[in-house]
Amino acid sequence: MKILSADTWTLEELLAQVNDVARRPLLVPAADSKKGVLQAFGETLAFPEHYGLNLDALNDSLNDFADAVTEDGQAPATIIWQVPAVFRADRSFGIICEILQDAERYAGKDLAVIAVCL
Repeated sequence: MKILSADTWTLEELLAQVNDVARRPLLVPAADSKKGVLQAFGETLAFPEHYGLNLDALNDSLNDFADAVTEDGQAPATIIWQVPAVFRADRSFGIICEILQDAERYAGKDLAVIAVCL
């Protein structure tokens, strides 16, 4: 997982880089709360309706997503998560980063994660 500053890379530059290496970009929009972040991941990654808005559900759903990415025959995916400063101060930020790193390791080359600090 890469953590980048929006001062260094614009969103357009990151999207262009992801496209240039033939990967599918999946943009998770910024949210200021844990609940908002969990909702953003669920909507962006099309988690199932039974997806609960908690960290265990995020972990389980990301692992299922990682399985699907490796088996769907499409181009590898890159999740670009926009992280506002106010959320980086939330203690769940670090936990979500760990969950994303685990999913990335689980999927291997088929899934990459970039967190962009706004």
